[in-house]
Amino acid sequence: MLLLASASPARRRLLEQAAIPHRVQVSGVDEDAISHPEPAQLVQLLARAKAQAVRDAFRDASISAVLGCDSVLAFEGEVFGKPADAAEAIERWRRMRGAWGALHTGHCLISAAGEERLAAVTTRVLFANLSDAEIESYVATGEPLQCAGGFALEGRGGCLVERLDGCFSNVIGLSLPWLRQWL
Repeated sequence: MLLLASASPARRRLLEQAAIPHRVQVSGVDEDAISHPEPAQLVQLLARAKAQAVRDAFRDASISAVLGCDSVLAFEGEVFGKPADAAEAIERWRRMRGAWGALHTGHCLISAAGEERLAAVTTRVLFANLSDAEIESYVATGEPLQCAGGFALEGRGGCLVERLDGCFSNVIGLSLPWLRQWL
């Protein structure tokens, strides 16, 4: 059984849809205490910290591996995690509309034997050219405040993304092809 070191309901749903048996143990890692100027490196550091924080769960013989993940959106040289509030989400969307961003998800898989697999998977995202009213309406749903980059591909935000270049599930928070390869 896989132990997911994440509070993300989207990651849990991906594992459920892929029929991967798992349990969840939230890591409690202070994400603000970890920094790096390169988004792909940052998400790997965050994913590793989360996986390492819960690896003592291997005392439970049913756990075969721990998976830590974290995502950020890189846009015009800036890293976007979850927006702090609605005003920040609106400002970001006004900048992102009609443009490409890069969604980076760090993955750290630690086996019961201590073997570690670490990678960042990147998917390019083209955002729709939205009006101010569309942006404000979307932000008013509250959905963007819960997601890295301020959008949920699997939710209402899915119709606000014009195109993807790369792994679909990665944008939701976990690259299932990457995970399949290492499981």
